Amino acid sequence: MSPTGQILKRRITSTVRRRVPAFLLAVLCGWLALPARADDLDAARKLLLTGKYPEAITAATKGVQEEEGSEEWRLLLVQSHMAVGQYSQAHTALTNALGKYPHSASIRLRFVGRDVKLFNGLPDDAKEFLDEINRLAGSQSWRYRDPANITALGRAALLLGADPKLVLDRLFDPVKKAAPDLRDIHLATGQLALDKGDHALAARIFQDAIKRFKSDADFQFGLARSLMGGSRPQALRALELAMEFNEKHIPSRLLLVDHLVDAEEYEEAEKLLKEVLEVNVNQPEAWAYRAVMAHLRNDKKKEAQFRTDALRHYTNNPAVDQLIGRKLSQKYRFTEGAAYQRLALKSDRNFLPAKFQLAQDLLRLGEEDEGWRLVADVHEADGYDVNAYNLVTLKDTTDKFVALTNEHFTIRMDAREAKIYGPRVMALLQRAHDTLTKKYGLKLEKRTIVEIYTEQKDFGVRTFGMPDNPGFLGVCFGCLITANSPASARGHASNWEATLWHEFCHVITLTLTKNKMPRWLSEGISVYEERQASPAWGQVMNPRYREMILGDELTAVGDLSSAFLTAKSDLHLQFAYYESSLVVQFLMEKFGVEKLRKILADLATGKEINKAIVEHTAPLEKIEKDFEAYAQDLAKKLAPGLDFEKPKGMAGMLPGMMTPGLRPPDGTVIIPPAVPTAPDGKPILDPLKLHPKNFHVLTQQSKKLMTEKKWAEAKEPLKKLIENYPTHTGGDSALWLLAQVHRELKETSQERELLSKLAALDADAVDAYLRLIELAAATKDWPVVAENARRYLAVNPLVPQPHRWLARASEELKQPQEAIAAYQTVLLLDPPDPADVHFRLATLFTTTDAKSAKQHVLMALEEAPRFRAAHELLLKLAATEKPSQTESKPKRP
Repeated sequence: MSPTGQILKRRITSTVRRRVPAFLLAVLCGWLALPARADDLDAARKLLLTGKYPEAITAATKGVQEEEGSEEWRLLLVQSHMAVGQYSQAHTALTNALGKYPHSASIRLRFVGRDVKLFNGLPDDAKEFLDEINRLAGSQSWRYRDPANITALGRAALLLGADPKLVLDRLFDPVKKAAPDLRDIHLATGQLALDKGDHALAARIFQDAIKRFKSDADFQFGLARSLMGGSRPQALRALELAMEFNEKHIPSRLLLVDHLVDAEEYEEAEKLLKEVLEVNVNQPEAWAYRAVMAHLRNDKKKEAQFRTDALRHYTNNPAVDQLIGRKLSQKYRFTEGAAYQRLALKSDRNFLPAKFQLAQDLLRLGEEDEGWRLVADVHEADGYDVNAYNLVTLKDTTDKFVALTNEHFTIRMDAREAKIYGPRVMALLQRAHDTLTKKYGLKLEKRTIVEIYTEQKDFGVRTFGMPDNPGFLGVCFGCLITANSPASARGHASNWEATLWHEFCHVITLTLTKNKMPRWLSEGISVYEERQASPAWGQVMNPRYREMILGDELTAVGDLSSAFLTAKSDLHLQFAYYESSLVVQFLMEKFGVEKLRKILADLATGKEINKAIVEHTAPLEKIEKDFEAYAQDLAKKLAPGLDFEKPKGMAGMLPGMMTPGLRPPDGTVIIPPAVPTAPDGKPILDPLKLHPKNFHVLTQQSKKLMTEKKWAEAKEPLKKLIENYPTHTGGDSALWLLAQVHRELKETSQERELLSKLAALDADAVDAYLRLIELAAATKDWPVVAENARRYLAVNPLVPQPHRWLARASEELKQPQEAIAAYQTVLLLDPPDPADVHFRLATLFTTTDAKSAKQHVLMALEEAPRFRAAHELLLKLAATEKPSQTESKPKRP
């Protein structure tokens, strides 16, 4: 979707543009330069920015006393009191400042004072401050033409509902050009981008600001906020820098608390909150996070108390309930989250963050009418909110979806795709329902909604609120599943049947636990159940996972959820899924499914996961120790006859593959590793003799021999790999490589045998499936043709070949109904020979539906008028057609 800047540009001339407060048009002619700052003022500001708050208050108090005419000292004093939660002192300082000329006309003091009034329980005064800013700027615009005042005017204008495009173009951008070293203008523009949901733009703004303000915690914090949703490791690094510049920086500490709550590291989060409250005992967000964690502990009494503490000074602060609800929704507790958003809207019915979050919650709960209405309300109120704009645009797409429904499911998808493979989706989901509800002893009371998107950007908007998709194939929210269509794969084929099975398993576990389960357990069960459903599905041990497990990269069971949030790479994220599934497999094998069901039941009551595991299995320390041994044993059992250590020098090329005298760009000569010698003294240059059991050498040398078309020579290393590692899949699998060798050597039976083994193990091997279909068809082995056609359709049902082969096999296997359905699907995919397809359909319909048979034979002839077999079939149909009752013999003249 369009970034904020593009949306603003489009909407400036639209009918939804807001009426601009009077002052916005009155302050465009330039400004006076600010007076030079005194060294002691700069030093005092630095005290505030580096977290030395008591010292900043002392310095500001002294500055006010010594320079009564200085607005800057008074602003600093108010801000310093607010930073440590001294709201009444801040109010006194503000009142004193506004009571003296020339500060009585200060719009900067009024802008800062708005929060002071709110946290002193004076919301009407806070509103009056904004109105006064508007009046003062309209009647005395000459006073406020300097960059600092114009920045404050812009911020006030946004709060008053001014069009952000006008504020940006007429206020913020001119200030930024004229006064690029003004700190506040960078904070204001970055905050505006964040408020509108354009995190990419916000990140650029804060990164540019950091170049000017290298040791400023506020800009590192802004960058962290911008990155938190897309690049969490980078965001955490920015927070680390922020707290290095200001060890007491409350916003950064709270954002880190937010991360720790996501990672289920609640003890660490509580330690940070304690430190925050030592700086500002009245900090509302800190108490709100405590309320969140109390809720997750099922401690209703403390949850209510902490919420009260959060609202003690600003009693109708909608941000408190919005934050609590948002965090609960991020834990998939959408019902509880929605309840908090309604509380926030009760405090302020126009608080758009709460309204939008409530809309998201309702859409994920299946309460779509109200959810979409709220999305439209937010978009109407703020046409520049990227998230709302994206969802409003998505609604146009989803309105065109068709729905397939049975007792347990409503499937929404593109109309064309629904005709092509919609029935397969329904059949797969029904099978998953029957299998998993029985296994876990659950009766689902609510119909599950499944939405399948042909465009990844639409899936991203529906799922994450933004078009970016961080690699997800599907997501489950409880009774709602969103998934990518095979059409969105674009060269990255994946098995959509396995994906939907995985996601429906989430429906089971989330329902059993009332959405009260850690991510690792939910994902672990889903991946585990994929493997149970098919040996080709789910993740399995592979050389890279083996290396990670034996290389001490296992995450402790008690910390597994954090592995999903702080994964260093896509590989580490996938490993988090795999390790989680291994934990579930370990628990299943050691304690049984009934124990796991009891753990899930305890989670539904609010019990913490580690306590639930301990109660039904063993002490956590023993579980973690035994699991580590279990995982390491599985890793060691992977192809024990092979050596998986990469030989020295393999990062470049192996001995025998090196180019003498090769120099990298810096001119350094690459010295090959020492080469062993044979008994006769001659060097051993053959890597296969140097490392006869090494997995990497065997694979690399096999591929090298194949590249050189030395097919017969490539057999030996590939056979050795298969003998020791017969379950390896993927493009580098010896099964696949040796099958290619046999194909080149015209050894068809051996090729087919290897491909059959690979197809049974690999859920995405469409090339293997297609080749097996060709080989089986040549020998008229129609069951194998049908089997591999179905495997192909589980990856990509949007191409005609597998449907065509399934239809042909079904014909030969005397399964006319499946053949008819497959041929009808082929026609939807624009086949190159529609005449033949229509003819085959006509033939299949001949004995059961003469009318359809005639229609299809006529369509075959329309496509190919000289189609002799079609003419013969038409004559045959005409000969057997019964005369109409209305027909009679013609009378003689």
